[in-house]
Amino acid sequence: MANKDFNILKLLLVEKKQTGKWLAEQLGKDQTTISKWCTNNSQPDVESLIKISKLLKVNIGDILIIE
Repeated sequence: MANKDFNILKLLLVEKKQTGKWLAEQLGKDQTTISKWCTNNSQPDVESLIKISKLLKVNIGDILIIE
């Protein structure tokens, strides 16, 4: 089971010097939704993951953790 304290999206936002607010604006989502993604309380759908990977200029595989 993945460590609930670790969140790759939160890490990528920090590395790219972006905020959850910025991501919410780019995706047309509520900041609460992004916060839930960054705290592992929920996960983005595939379409959102694709958009996130393009916005952050990372491979979608860099966002997914498959165990």
